[in-house]
Amino acid sequence: MKAALRRLWESRAPRERVVIAALAALLGAASYLLVLHSADRGRGQLRTSVATLRTQTALLDLQAAEHQRLRAAPAPAASPADLRTLVQSRADAARLPLTRIDAPDADHVRVTLGAVAFADWLGLVAALQAQHVRLETARIEALAAPGLVSVTATFTRSRPQ
Repeated sequence: MKAALRRLWESRAPRERVVIAALAALLGAASYLLVLHSADRGRGQLRTSVATLRTQTALLDLQAAEHQRLRAAPAPAASPADLRTLVQSRADAARLPLTRIDAPDADHVRVTLGAVAFADWLGLVAALQAQHVRLETARIEALAAPGLVSVTATFTRSRPQ
């Protein structure tokens, strides 16, 4: 095979051999430049990805430290007030129309609110969360008047994990 290629090469005129060699060198140089360009572009993309990943790693480290701090913090003491009384007082303070309030047990309270502004409802939920009372379930229905809703919800005491 090698001998056949050598004979084929030598059978060409010297001028043809120079042209073929020049074209092969030009093709080799162009291929090399194309590979270098692709590698440089890929390196730039990787550099951008590494910067993004480093930022995400720093954020994850901060979140992990916050998680450890929260885990080490003592559990908040449960409000000494009866849960039903606490929910009732927060609703009264926010001037929300409680239609019904039931306490099936010491740790759960079901409330029904008539026409209430949605923002006021969210305020009640936030105020109760500040007292370590969480919203367990809620059914919210939009009323005909803009911004008003009717709510049926169950609240429960937060338990330490």
